[in-house]
Amino acid sequence: MVAGGENMYLPTHSSAQNDQGSIDSGTARLNELGYKQELKRDLSVLSNFAFSFAIISVITGITTLYNTGLKYGGPVSMTYGWLVASGFTMFVGLSMAEICSSYPTSGGLYYWSAKLAGSQWAPFASWITGWFNIVGQWAVTTSIDFSLAQLLQVIILLSTGGKNGGGYEASKYVVIAMHGGILLIHATLNSLPISVLSFFGQLAAAWNLLCVVLLTIIIPSVATERASAKFVFTHFNTDNGEGINNKLYIFVLGLLMSQYTLSGYDASAHMTEETKHADKNGPRGIISAVGISAIFGWLYILGVTFAVTNIPYLLDEDNDASGYAIAEVFYSVFKNRYGSGVGGILCLGLAAVAVFFCGMSSITSNSRMVYAFSRDGAMPLSSVWHRVNRQEVPINAVWLSASISFCMALTYLGSTVAFQAMVSIATIGLYIAYALPIFFRVTLARKSFVPGPFNLGRYSILVGWIAVTWVAIISILFSLPVAYPVTNETLNYTPVAVGGLLLLIVLTWTLSARHWFRGPKTNI
Repeated sequence: MVAGGENMYLPTHSSAQNDQGSIDSGTARLNELGYKQELKRDLSVLSNFAFSFAIISVITGITTLYNTGLKYGGPVSMTYGWLVASGFTMFVGLSMAEICSSYPTSGGLYYWSAKLAGSQWAPFASWITGWFNIVGQWAVTTSIDFSLAQLLQVIILLSTGGKNGGGYEASKYVVIAMHGGILLIHATLNSLPISVLSFFGQLAAAWNLLCVVLLTIIIPSVATERASAKFVFTHFNTDNGEGINNKLYIFVLGLLMSQYTLSGYDASAHMTEETKHADKNGPRGIISAVGISAIFGWLYILGVTFAVTNIPYLLDEDNDASGYAIAEVFYSVFKNRYGSGVGGILCLGLAAVAVFFCGMSSITSNSRMVYAFSRDGAMPLSSVWHRVNRQEVPINAVWLSASISFCMALTYLGSTVAFQAMVSIATIGLYIAYALPIFFRVTLARKSFVPGPFNLGRYSILVGWIAVTWVAIISILFSLPVAYPVTNETLNYTPVAVGGLLLLIVLTWTLSARHWFRGPKTNI
């Protein structure tokens, strides 16, 4: 692998630098690709990393999906599943980073697909990748902010006495209202200049790191009864209550927690038009976000799991946290030691702030994708969504993203199953968008691809194929039934949701878009 220094530009990437003097290398490359510099380029490599790291947010994914890991396999599926998912996710991240170095634009994935698929396939490749990416991002934002609303509801429940002490349990309408309020705050924050968002992004990254360290130390230290190392590293929970007994099948389902958490790092690509020296710093943002998240996520899992001694009780909906496993862990360790669960509630508050920052950064990434996609005319009312205000912020794209995420969450009022199907697009849909440009890179563009300052050298094709294969595997695995016998209530609607999205994308292309959409279009 070759990570570029200042003098590692290839001839095709250097002309703009030479012709334009001291112009930023990211701006020079953007101009070469045919785009004007319209957004304010003010982000450092740290800020670029911070946005992806805040969206991955190991606190968010592990806290909200700890129930899934605990239920399907328990300690083994979480401890080792995290390592498996992290390893293969790094292959995906490395391949994306290499492509990002060559094409540092806000469009990210869909732009890459257009360039790598060749002129004949470029419009369709761009269309399908872009829509999977943008809908996947909206589903991610929906999931994050809805998870925060649910976490806040549990915090309120515990603060008012817990389920067994007459605590307040919010109705689904109250949870939706909280979700809407959170989105409103996030959209307002994202209407601020990028310099302010950069500060919040770095604060979010620091908060996530600090929270992981604190919670990893505090929770097992306060616990009056701790799990043994043997339990944490060897106990496999087969008592899932869903009629699934095959250990390999259970382990695979437990992987969902890890793979769901390790997503969203395409944010570094979407922020490249606002990042200094983006052809080098964009790739660094992607790789560092995945790598650091992998390390700190594993530590967080270990810290919490060492405080787990009774899995059935943590998953029991009649406990004080109403079955929210990680909240019950935090609450009970403090209550057992000090006679009060206030400390556990405060720890949940720390986690909630991390989830809040995660949702804020997700909207930032969403809006940049909307801005770029509409700049190329792919969206209805494109001229509206790609406008930037005086502070060089794509303000309309920000509020569109928040509004659509709220509408997606409304399915929860009608059916929990429908909501889960909607949210499933967050993992599978997004990873399909990740895999498509990588697939084009290792097939159609195998010989024509011109790498940027960061490249994988002779390992590029091998790493790319591993990444594509992993995405294909998880797309199948996460579409399998999660309970037996299969009924309307237990059916895994992921393939229905993702298949429906694919059908809609292809139909709109066939009936309309193929006549007018030509892929990314330059504005210089």
